[in-house]
Amino acid sequence: MASPQTSRRTFIRNSVLTALAPAAWAAPQSPANGFIDAHSHIWTPDTQRYPLAEGFSQEKMVPPSFTPDELFAHCRPAGVIRVVLIQMSFYRFDNRYLLDMIASHPGVFSGVAVVDETAPDLRETMKRLAAAGVRGFRLSANQARAEAWATSSGMKAMWSYAADAGLAMCPLINPDTLPALQRMCAQFPRTRVVIDHFARVGVNRSTQPGDLDQLCRLADFAHTHVKTSAFSVLGEKKAPYTDLGPMIRRLRDTFGAKRLMWATDCPFQVQKGHTYADSIALIRDRLDFLRADDKAWMLRQTAEKVFFS
Repeated sequence: MASPQTSRRTFIRNSVLTALAPAAWAAPQSPANGFIDAHSHIWTPDTQRYPLAEGFSQEKMVPPSFTPDELFAHCRPAGVIRVVLIQMSFYRFDNRYLLDMIASHPGVFSGVAVVDETAPDLRETMKRLAAAGVRGFRLSANQARAEAWATSSGMKAMWSYAADAGLAMCPLINPDTLPALQRMCAQFPRTRVVIDHFARVGVNRSTQPGDLDQLCRLADFAHTHVKTSAFSVLGEKKAPYTDLGPMIRRLRDTFGAKRLMWATDCPFQVQKGHTYADSIALIRDRLDFLRADDKAWMLRQTAEKVFFS
């Protein structure tokens, strides 16, 4: 048994360390008030167990590894305790790594998978993935491909099943694809939609008013949401990212904070001098027009409603 003197020294030491610890480590650690990162990728260097899709090589994996533990090293000090994992293109339709990591970390991860819209068993595939923790499906398309969505039987099946099952369609698109997305929203108004990275409005440095207007038109559809994310590749592409403030304010005023969700797009947010802390700080600390309830929705409650309910 430790002596009273040793116990006292230990108590004093622990008290000092607690007082000196960074505020981030005192961040909330329960689902009731911890933050949610609505968009991060993960991958493993173990390409034997999780092989890359045809056309990809390990040289294209930059960084070569970004596992859950590597993600936690960035997100947990910021008070982020849950994350929506987005299937990485390296794996294409093979969602096994995504699913295995969801299963390995109960309650921590939700998932957005990628499926083959031409597969004959599409609805059963979506149902099976949903049972394993997937709450959304990524759609990546240029303008020409998106124009074909309206006549694709597979795409129609996806949007229809998603509406019935409470799942989300998650398009990764450029501004020129927004009219095609608007037509799909009109055709399937009950389907949840979560648009990645502001629909890349501002990726070419300056935000074009027409692009932002087009994005805001989607607010007419009650189940459409927007991720305020990927700050490292938008606008001036450098911290503190406050040049994105006017666009975020317009979206808050148009969609309402209950339909916006913050996300990082890791690991890309933590490369080339960008940091996780700067990403969350834009929403949490640096935009004075965001009210406390706006921040609560954008940093947790919207993503919780869409991806964790």
